[in-house]
Amino acid sequence: MDFAITEEQSDLVQVARTFAAERIAPYYQQRENEGKFDRATLVEMGSLGFFGVELPEEVGGLGLDCLTAGLVLEALSGDDYNLGYIPVTVSLAAQIMHNYGRAEVVQPWIRGMLAGEVIPCVALTEPSGGSDAANLTLNARKDGNEYVLTGEKTSISMATQADVAVVFGRTGTPDSRSRGVSAFLVPLDDPTVTRSAFNDHGGRAAGRGTIHFDGTRVPESHLLGEENRGFSQVMSGFDYSRALIGLQSLAVARKSLDETWAYVSTRRSFGQALVEHQGVAFPLAEAETHYEAARLLCLQTLWLKDQGAPHTSQAAMCKWWAPKLAYDIVMKCLLSHGHGGYSNELPFEQRLRDLLGLQIGDGTAQIMKTVITKRRLMALAKE
Repeated sequence: MDFAITEEQSDLVQVARTFAAERIAPYYQQRENEGKFDRATLVEMGSLGFFGVELPEEVGGLGLDCLTAGLVLEALSGDDYNLGYIPVTVSLAAQIMHNYGRAEVVQPWIRGMLAGEVIPCVALTEPSGGSDAANLTLNARKDGNEYVLTGEKTSISMATQADVAVVFGRTGTPDSRSRGVSAFLVPLDDPTVTRSAFNDHGGRAAGRGTIHFDGTRVPESHLLGEENRGFSQVMSGFDYSRALIGLQSLAVARKSLDETWAYVSTRRSFGQALVEHQGVAFPLAEAETHYEAARLLCLQTLWLKDQGAPHTSQAAMCKWWAPKLAYDIVMKCLLSHGHGGYSNELPFEQRLRDLLGLQIGDGTAQIMKTVITKRRLMALAKE
């Protein structure tokens, strides 16, 4: 495996890292308090090419590889985990739209997303489904050359801020499971669409909430992929986003470790620096080891995607392990700072609240381990 990138790609990652330090980090807590993203910042990020790095140039992307897209996301996310939701969702939604939508319909939306002018969301989860993602009840009824959407989506990141959604609805019979699911591009400014926000423990800037569709009419041209095959056609895209989420989470762990090593190297106790105490240094050394292993797994997964090789199991490993590991590492960093780490004067408690959400969203650890198990059993059956 070769994770090397060109000098031009490396320069892009460095631009992202500098932008994060200067324009993202100072407003981390402000975005949390306001419970929303600053649109002007998103437009600035779009102008620098931070969204859809892997999308082809013909639709406004940079035409680079998925590995580079992951490194750019990593550079941005350490200073505000929530802001990382935008490039992850743009990459997921834009790839679905580009691969399965009609060019004349989807390309204006994709260009808006890559410019930072349009916020997308992916509306899959429903109140009665949760982790059973194929158990959808939102009805998508064909009426002439339109589809009529009626139902509710819940636990949707950016629900209250998004301008457009990739919505999954049932076009088949109730018992058809994933074989009767279709995907649609749905603008959210329709008066039949209503939204409400959750008052969450963390991740407030991302604005998780519900979206209600009350007879929302969508042109037939907005169908993404084939009718009744939307679920199977686009689920592979989640393998990519799961690897990105891994790097998004680990970026926060990296930032916290860097801050903590600096702190324990200067803070003195019992006549010596804290780092001289093995009880302080060894947990951080262990965290470094686990961090490096998890990060390499995420990079390997993106590399496999770039090679066109299977990577479903690795993506599932990234998704269940990285958010949990990042949470555990940040907890160690908080404790290493003593009573000061527990205060909101330092960023650790906010980072913990933000990280906890993705141990649930986008696939729980139990679902990811089920995916890994099934893939392993399939491989054994072929031997």
